[in-house]
Amino acid sequence: MPGSLIIRSLVPPDRLQWEPLWAGYNAFYERVIPAEVTDATWGRFFDEGEPVHALVAERDGALVGFTHYLFHRSTSLVARTCYLQDLFTRAEARGGGVGRSLIEAVYGQARAAGAPRVYWLTHETNAPAMKLYDQVAKATGFVQYAKGL
Repeated sequence: MPGSLIIRSLVPPDRLQWEPLWAGYNAFYERVIPAEVTDATWGRFFDEGEPVHALVAERDGALVGFTHYLFHRSTSLVARTCYLQDLFTRAEARGGGVGRSLIEAVYGQARAAGAPRVYWLTHETNAPAMKLYDQVAKATGFVQYAKGL
């Protein structure tokens, strides 16, 4: 029987276990992230001046998932809002409550920071994730547009 799931803040010694998860997340979305972006992202997690944060899910000493989230201003709210930017679990850990636990932990962090809302995006083809998301949040109906510059 596997050990208990622990959700905690990312710490510098986690990098060796976080990087394969990060690579898996990026492969899932078919994107290539340059090493310098990965290094900058990693550094932001530990820079008090950055609004970017990370939580990890750990079981039996091994990282099985992560979430990255940030706080930002909004024109429709006075308080900062929380954007859950990345969420990933190892394939063998999916369906076991890891994603839900990470989302709930972000909700807790947002509440503690006084943020009245947490939101995120997912790809329209990510049906397994959307099955979970429909249980823990409400789809807003917004469609994202983007243009690389």
